[in-house]
Amino acid sequence: MRHLLSAGDLSRDEAVLLLDTAEEMRHIAERPIKKLPTLRGRTVVNLFFEDSTRTRISFEAAAKRLSADVINFAAKGSSVSKGESLKDTALTLQAMGADAVVIRHQASGAPKRLADAGWIDSAILNAGDGSHEHPTQALLDAFTMRRHLGDLDGRRITIVGDVLHSRVARSNALLLATLGAEVTLVAPPTLMPYGVESWPVETTYDLDSALAKTDAVMMLRVQRERMNAAYFPSAREYSRRYGLGVERLARMPEHAIVLHPGPMNRGMEITADVADCDRSVIVEQVTNGVAVRMAALYLLLGGAREAAAPASTPSATTEGQA
Repeated sequence: MRHLLSAGDLSRDEAVLLLDTAEEMRHIAERPIKKLPTLRGRTVVNLFFEDSTRTRISFEAAAKRLSADVINFAAKGSSVSKGESLKDTALTLQAMGADAVVIRHQASGAPKRLADAGWIDSAILNAGDGSHEHPTQALLDAFTMRRHLGDLDGRRITIVGDVLHSRVARSNALLLATLGAEVTLVAPPTLMPYGVESWPVETTYDLDSALAKTDAVMMLRVQRERMNAAYFPSAREYSRRYGLGVERLARMPEHAIVLHPGPMNRGMEITADVADCDRSVIVEQVTNGVAVRMAALYLLLGGAREAAAPASTPSATTEGQA
């Protein structure tokens, strides 16, 4: 892999390799000494044009645990706020010697533009572009499901909520289908995207029927900041029809787990009781996010060093620090 731009770009073998590598990184993260020297001397730039907490900090922690140098670049307070273009920003990063650029942008397609334009030689990782995709979120979600459910082939996954504006829903639909899962999208008709019939999913407007046979349910945040119209009558009505509360949780199979990419609108798409229950893996998703992003950075940047330094692989380095 040269870049990580879309969950749809990953073959099954590539996706499994990422998830297996993340498993190794997760084990290393549980050790007293969590650092690896794999990316020592490499520079990772977090280029965020949109606000973020979990994703930015997760990528920063992942890069630092691999011993990379990290530069955090926020659009607010930078030359971008003065009108600097994406091209000029990329040329600046190229001049600074960035080896990898983690980009979040409000415009769909911005990471691909950065990867294809020839402005910069760095590996590009998509940390969310508009309403398009968020591949590392899909990978950490699949990683979390796999740890609880085993092989995802044939598993039934339900994704509920604001699918229209959700880059997480699109990336999860593509990745989970690649891994063999059966994905069902549940949303009000107004929040189901145009062209969804071309996605590798089933769709329904009836949440209760989908929950009765699901192995995992992912609740999506209602993205009011992206809405410019009334997509549903009221928050109360949305919660009644599409929110996950204790009663709906009780109708799910006993082994089924609850996920949410965060941040949550508690009391709207999910109640506090469900968000904090023992079947919720929401906090674990955050932990797993660091391991998955370590794996992505390791595979994109570490491979070039392995021929010269075989001991930089996770297993060899772990043994060396034991």
